[in-house]
Parts: sequence; C-alpha cells; structure tokens
Amino acid sequence: MKLEEYWRKRKFEKTPEPRGEVRERGLNQFVVQEHHATRLHYDFRLEMDGVLKSWAVPKGVPEEKGVKHLAVAVEDHPVDYIDFEGTIPEGHYGAGTVEIWDSGEYELFKRTPKEIEFVLKGKRLRGRYILFFTGWKGKDNWLIFRVG
Repeated sequence: MKLEEYWRKRKFEKTPEPRGEVRERGLNQFVVQEHHATRLHYDFRLEMDGVLKSWAVPKGVPEEKGVKHLAVAVEDHPVDYIDFEGTIPEGHYGAGTVEIWDSGEYELFKRTPKEIEFVLKGKRLRGRYILFFTGWKGKDNWLIFRVG
C-alpha cells in the first residue's frame, strides 16, 4: 500500500495531519511546504499515482536556472496533504510548523524511475525542472534543478 509508511509514522489522534487515502483526482498539482522541524527544510510534493510523491529539499527548490539542490525522497503523502498547514506537536514525527511556501499546477514531460521532467506553474516557482536520481551514498537522493 502506498501510504503505509506515512500512516505508520503518525498518531492521527494527536497530530493535525490528514490521514488521507490513495485517491486519483486527475489533477497535476504541486506544493512546496516550508517545514520548521529540527532543521528548516522544504517539502516538495508532486501529485502522482493517487498520492503526493515527496522529497525533502534542505535548501529549497531552486528558482534560478542551473542551480542544483539535494532532494531526498521521503514517504508518499496523501493528496489531502496538499493543503496542510499547521503545527505537528513536539515528540511526534516531523514535529514543527508547516506552511505552504508555493503551490500550483505542473505539466509532466518525462517520467522514468530515475528522472522526472516537468514545468511548474506556481505563484513563485515557474519554469521547467528536472528531478534526477543520484543514489548518492546508497540513499534515495535526487537532485532538483531548473533548466528553463
């Protein structure tokens, strides 16, 4: 099941995060959430396959062409998470404040197991991007960069 890891890491009676379920909406939406957790980072999420495919991006999604940032793949999130803002209580997975930094639609151009190419049509992020799998240090590490 696509959301088992997400469900396993959370206690929904104690956190405001949506439990959610796998559901196809036929929309190509994305969100970037600023996450003030142990370390400030940004969560980049693309709606695909009935879930939000998700990456933690320590330095944020680059706005300038050619700048590459590390994007660490994390567990899929439910599509209901696309609107989530709030505070995850101390002592719970991902504790800290989550705010929407940008959101919008995207157009998918290419998707393979090691590369995803798309155009973001957000309020802040606009342009063509590539997520490229590196597998650096044996981890689920990717690079995200703007190409156009």
